[in-house]
Amino acid sequence: MSYKAYIYVISVLLSAYALSGINFNNFIKKNKALEARALVIVLSLSLGYLITNFITDFLNVSSIIHK
Repeated sequence: MSYKAYIYVISVLLSAYALSGINFNNFIKKNKALEARALVIVLSLSLGYLITNFITDFLNVSSIIHK
C-alpha cells in the first residue's frame, strides 16, 4: 500500500497550503507565533489523515461496487 503514503503526503501538503490562507491572528494571542505554527502543523496533519482515509475508503468501496 505505498500509494496510501503518497496520498497522505499530498493531502498534508495540500491542507497546509489551504490553511496558510487563513488569518489566525484573531484566534491566537499576541506574541504566540510558535503556538500558531504548531496549530497549523497539527491541523494540517489531521486534515491530511482524514482526507487520505476518505480517498482510500472511497477507492475501496468503489472497487467493491465495480466488481
